[in-house]
Amino acid sequence: MNYKEIKSRDDYMPFIRDESAKILFDICQKEKPKNILEIGTAVGYSALLMLEGAKDAFITTIEKDNERAQQAMTNFEKNGVKERVDLIVGDAGEVLPQLEDEGKEFDLIFLDGPKGQYLRYLPHLKKMLCKGGLLVADNVLLHGWVKGEEFVKHKHRSMVVNLRKFLKALEEDHDFDSKLLEIEDGMTISRKK
Repeated sequence: MNYKEIKSRDDYMPFIRDESAKILFDICQKEKPKNILEIGTAVGYSALLMLEGAKDAFITTIEKDNERAQQAMTNFEKNGVKERVDLIVGDAGEVLPQLEDEGKEFDLIFLDGPKGQYLRYLPHLKKMLCKGGLLVADNVLLHGWVKGEEFVKHKHRSMVVNLRKFLKALEEDHDFDSKLLEIEDGMTISRKK
């Protein structure tokens, strides 16, 4: 699979970082999820990574930006996985309640969409996550801002506050066994009990 070529073509696209990508790939290989939900497709790099790790998986992935979604579909076709992907173009805040209403369930959820919305999405994700399933959230420390290591400009403060609330909600939710990995931009891995 040439998903690495996708990453090398666009230096400005917000791709999952290398160490985080390896962890996500390893999770897919070990857990072998059958149904994956991804919030934040971009051009399909992380979806391809997860499909490579979990050979029998089907992924539902949500992307708000139409141009990126088109690029992602092209990349899925080039890599021969189009039939294993349901790409939904839309705002995750609107799509997630619809998926929940349809009774969708997922073994693995990869949260990599708008960082300020993680807390808002959490109740929907929790309901759709199968017992024993994993919720993996990327970029939860956001340049060190969430831990207070760096000065946060005014325009980013609400996003940082919401990420702090998201981390606290995971930590205090007894239905999850969560751990925070302080690698790169931060990642949480939460298993639903």
